[in-house]
Amino acid sequence: MKTMVRLTCLAAALVGAFPAAAQSNADVLNELKALRDRVSELEKKLQAAEAAKPKEGQWGMTPEQARELNRVTVKAEALEDSRDALGFKGLKISGYMDPTFIYNRNQNTSGFQFLNKVDSSNGFSAGDGYNYDNSYFGAAVIDFTKETDSGVRWRLTLAPNRGVGAVFDGTSPVHEASVSIPLGSLQRRLIVGQLPDWSGYEYLQPTLNKLITHNLLFDFTLPTAYTGLGFEITEGKWIVKSMLNNMNASRKASGNTTPALAYRVDYSRGEFQGFGFAGVHGKAANFADPDGRDSRLDLFEFDAYFIRGDVTVQGQLSYGQQKRAAITPDATTGALRDSSWTGLSVLGAYKFTPRFEGVARLDHIRNRKNGGGLLGYTFSDSRNGIGPDGNLGCDPADLLTLVPECSRGANRSALSFGLSYLFDSSTTFKAEYRIDRADAPVFEVVKDGTFKKTNQLFGASVLVSF
Repeated sequence: MKTMVRLTCLAAALVGAFPAAAQSNADVLNELKALRDRVSELEKKLQAAEAAKPKEGQWGMTPEQARELNRVTVKAEALEDSRDALGFKGLKISGYMDPTFIYNRNQNTSGFQFLNKVDSSNGFSAGDGYNYDNSYFGAAVIDFTKETDSGVRWRLTLAPNRGVGAVFDGTSPVHEASVSIPLGSLQRRLIVGQLPDWSGYEYLQPTLNKLITHNLLFDFTLPTAYTGLGFEITEGKWIVKSMLNNMNASRKASGNTTPALAYRVDYSRGEFQGFGFAGVHGKAANFADPDGRDSRLDLFEFDAYFIRGDVTVQGQLSYGQQKRAAITPDATTGALRDSSWTGLSVLGAYKFTPRFEGVARLDHIRNRKNGGGLLGYTFSDSRNGIGPDGNLGCDPADLLTLVPECSRGANRSALSFGLSYLFDSSTTFKAEYRIDRADAPVFEVVKDGTFKKTNQLFGASVLVSF
């Protein structure tokens, strides 16, 4: 009986379950649809709320930071526009000063040299000339360089009393005024203007020169500057420069119409070494000629370097000759004779510490022919030790004084020892002791008027650059 009752209840439950299940599925679908609509509504509200909020800057910046960035950006763009409008884009300004102390034993001089004149065209009152103890040191120089968007390079260097302009012109403060113009490529350039000579291993400016004085080849066998037009080509490890120019003159004198050809070739063999050679061929000023006529000049030099770590080695060989430019004329006819010379210079340097460096340099010029004579030195020079024996009293203007020994010029040598200390990134202290020697007594002792074969010099300088 109990079993029958249980089966009846179960059947009744099953019969009632099917209509209920059908009703529940419809409800569930409706509820899901309502839920989906609700979610969509909430998403729209969330998006609207996010859109209404202030936007944050990039990389997590706050609104204040984003506004500050925008302000700085606008200010920077305004500064760039102002720079471009004023012509300062691509402009670089640099310079240096090097007050120098020089002691010269035979000349009986001791004191500071700074911005003193080197011109001697109007006598000693205008300056005491270019000499090995009075050259390009003791200067105050400012340099302006600018490169345009098209690649044109413009340069103006001012060096009152101490630049190349002061040496060959006497009054010009312009050391360099040049323009370099690309010719379809930045590696092919037209160069025009006034440029300092590029021969030899030694540089003119003291910021690139290890000692205070320059070597004998630099001072007495190389040109001062070129004024003209030429080209510069860079090809891999090679650099070639050449100019058709007025050598050591901004303008040719009347009757002198032939320019000179100057060139230089450099090759960087690797990271630590390289070589170069330079030459000048053509007509140049001849100060021995009474009519002021230019004469044929041929110069050639070869230089090389090795710089690695603390060690620096540099060297140079030079050869030169000039027609009718010797110191001593023919003793019979008085005709001008040719001058010629050969020279050698070697420099070695070693850094004992990254700031402290020792330097040694040895120079020699063989200059015997026709009483001697070097580039621009067509006369006896008892200060620099150029010409025949000073005790002979040779006077080229008086043929009676020209004994046979007057036709033999003195060979010159110089040995220098120096120290330099890099005090900070822009300040260097230098000191140099130099012995000059000749194989004939050509150095005048100013105190008594006698002549000696040797002279001594001491120099010290403070070089500050920016």
